[in-house]
Amino acid sequence: MEPTITIYCKNTQSYHEVPRGISLIELRNLLGVELQYPIIAAHVNYKVENLNFLLYKPKDIEFLDASSPTGMRVYVRTLNMVLACAINELYPHTDLRIEHPISKGYYCTLQWNMDKNDDSMRQSPPAVTAEMVDAIKQRMLQIIKEDRPIYEEEKRTKDVIKMFAARYNNQGSIFETLGNPYCRYFRMGDFIDYYTNVLLPSSGYVNVFDLELFQDGMLLRIPNRANPTILEESILQEKMFSIFREYNRWNKLLHINNVIDFNIACKCNKSFEMIKLAEALHEKKVAQIADAIAEKRPKMVFISGPSSSGKTTFSKRLQIQLMVDGIKPEVICMDDYFVNRVDTPRDENGEWDFENVNTVDLPFFRQQIQDLLDGKEVELPTYDFSLGERVFEGRRLRLHKDTVLVVEGLHALNPCILPDVDKSLTFKIYVSALTTINIDNHNWIPTTDIRLLRRVVRDYKYRNYSARETIARCPSVIRGETKWVYPYQEEADVMFNSALIFEFAVLKRHAEPILQEVPKFCEEYSEAHRLLKFLQYFIPIPEKEIPPTSLLREFVGGSTFKY
Repeated sequence: MEPTITIYCKNTQSYHEVPRGISLIELRNLLGVELQYPIIAAHVNYKVENLNFLLYKPKDIEFLDASSPTGMRVYVRTLNMVLACAINELYPHTDLRIEHPISKGYYCTLQWNMDKNDDSMRQSPPAVTAEMVDAIKQRMLQIIKEDRPIYEEEKRTKDVIKMFAARYNNQGSIFETLGNPYCRYFRMGDFIDYYTNVLLPSSGYVNVFDLELFQDGMLLRIPNRANPTILEESILQEKMFSIFREYNRWNKLLHINNVIDFNIACKCNKSFEMIKLAEALHEKKVAQIADAIAEKRPKMVFISGPSSSGKTTFSKRLQIQLMVDGIKPEVICMDDYFVNRVDTPRDENGEWDFENVNTVDLPFFRQQIQDLLDGKEVELPTYDFSLGERVFEGRRLRLHKDTVLVVEGLHALNPCILPDVDKSLTFKIYVSALTTINIDNHNWIPTTDIRLLRRVVRDYKYRNYSARETIARCPSVIRGETKWVYPYQEEADVMFNSALIFEFAVLKRHAEPILQEVPKFCEEYSEAHRLLKFLQYFIPIPEKEIPPTSLLREFVGGSTFKY
């Protein structure tokens, strides 16, 4: 009699006796599991596994499609491998570099895969043309049509390093960072690559994509997250793109192109130098923004950005620089204008929708702003989060000739908060943590991860929230920001990137023990496990050299600012 195991399938909400050694693909077919969109991967005991994964012991199984965050990550990683393979076949002396997310896709460039011993290869990167992009796209379509199998292989680390060094020069050193005796990588035909997590079983799955000429590179367009059968609608993000380019240039001055370079620098005792330079860049940017405000002389400065972007610390540092320029800032926080908790909007699931713009008492906020602009004195509110109510504690404000009103809040750039305001009276700033370092050429770091790690650490230290609670709220936060914050980021006069090149190596010490507390039997464990795997790529560094005014201090502690 064939040996069996008992699995619990969350999709069918029932137990099943199945053959021991069955793959997830075979299990899906056996159970007849169908989701709204094609199945991409599965959570096995709340850890993501590819569809070729074999089951030998009792497990909890949940099949996922591309509409789930995990499923979409698997899809995009696989699409990335198809793109890299196509480029390798057409232009074998070039290598793909995934720079950063932009315009609801991924900005990619080509660079020479140089042989350090061959002077003939020392030349400028190839100019990306529309003809090249079309050729790459057609080769991708051919690879997808052929439905080439993708194999996950494992070998001794030293052998993998040699193999990847021959193909990618120094990329093999990422395996040294992991410190494992054996390493896994992926193979599709003769093409090998490394990715931080699982891929799809074959290239035929990733048939929804597009590739376009974009700036001096390419834009890899991906499926819509709500409906993965169609493409995401591309949007123009010129200001955000310029911020990414600016910080990439700065990284090159530091000779830091990826985590590999970062770890090497840390091993060479250069972490303190990186901290000082990164903090100096922040201070210089804040000062430049203050100078721009001083030149325009607006009556109001609006500061917006997603959760954990560092808006509060940025606002405090901006105040100092404004005073250096002879301007007296008066700060109000839009959080103090929240409606009473009982009046807070709810989402489609009946939960509090704290990212909704209508959490702000807009009529009252508008009236106070108008009174201030008219020269009247007003009594400013304070929101008591323990009571869930707005209170008044006698703080009064009147704007004077040399005063600028600084308004900080999630919705500060939303035109609906002050629809009739004269734009000549305003200066708008968007603050976000845009990751400026990737793991390697083909493995990027999502910009949401840096903010999530900040939030996990801050909520645990100062708000008595566990990592599990913070992760559980994350989907709601992202939905709210996508609807209420991101659409207005290009409204800003300037953007400030609050990310620091060294912060993952600092957050690692704080976040790992917090994430390890997430129970293995809950849905949040999948995200905690993913973040822990991600943090293993960074060598931890001490934080003693981080100044007390650093934006990172808002999250790890030790700030001289009061919050």
